[in-house]
Amino acid sequence: MNKEYLETTKKIYKEAAENPQVGLCCTTTPIWQLPGLEIPQEMLEMNYGCGSTVNPRDLVNNPKILYVGVGGGMELLQFAYFSRNTHRVIGVDVVEEMIGACKLNFKTAENLNTWFKSEYIDLRAGDALHLPVEDNSIDVAAQNCLFNIFKEEELKQALKEMYRVLKTHGRLVLSDPTCEVFMPDVLKDDERLRALCLSGALPLKDYIKLITDIGFGTIEVRAKRPYRILDPKHYETSEIIFIESVEVCAIKDPMPEDGPCVFTGKTAIYYGDDQYFDDQNGHVLVPNQPLSVCDKTAGHLSALNRNDIFISESTYFYDGGGCC
Repeated sequence: MNKEYLETTKKIYKEAAENPQVGLCCTTTPIWQLPGLEIPQEMLEMNYGCGSTVNPRDLVNNPKILYVGVGGGMELLQFAYFSRNTHRVIGVDVVEEMIGACKLNFKTAENLNTWFKSEYIDLRAGDALHLPVEDNSIDVAAQNCLFNIFKEEELKQALKEMYRVLKTHGRLVLSDPTCEVFMPDVLKDDERLRALCLSGALPLKDYIKLITDIGFGTIEVRAKRPYRILDPKHYETSEIIFIESVEVCAIKDPMPEDGPCVFTGKTAIYYGDDQYFDDQNGHVLVPNQPLSVCDKTAGHLSALNRNDIFISESTYFYDGGGCC
């Protein structure tokens, strides 16, 4: 299998570690503003992601956290904000220079944040395909704009590795570009475009299926935003290619017999005359009280063909709660 594109990726991010490149990626999510957290300018300039993987509701009870593809260390610092113990946050990167840049940035962060100590974060050399982490040892794992670089076989291996290291009910938080139109092979095979988080973008449905095929029983699509355009003037494409940034949480729940629960921001509202509607499958709808439902439940409710239940379209924004 030709994996030369992985070497191209290493080269690009080696250069980005040695000479920070503002705009190498375009983060679509505002930087978290947390009380008492000051992020060094160097970290902001090296924020090589397309969204955010830091969500406070994932980070309760002092979780053990793994972050793969460390960048300038900004999200590692944000994770450490919630887990302030030695080596409670693990950062893994295949680029030696990026790990070195991270260590320097953490020293700056120590000067700006009285609560922070560099030893809160355990930086390890390694790659996403062979994580230097024990089985079933991690509460929250995350990656930002890394997995879309991989071709399908490597992507499956990276997902299997995340599944392996997570505890039962552990969470894998991902931010990656997705694309709903055809991506020409000439772009998909362009090593530099793939390394720049552009031509490896998959349709969201395919992206989610790869995750659930590994065994993750619950999927939350938390956000989807416009990201980049590949146009015929600058790229080898006959049409405009619109790329979006998606933030997803995959939970290592047991797989339900009827398939995974995938939340894409659908809502059910009962507006009948009874005190409630019970579908006899664990879902109770109270009149005019919106209930977030997974796509599977939305399909079951729609199949009832009732004239007193409204099912919304996917908003691709899900922030907890719901039917399952």
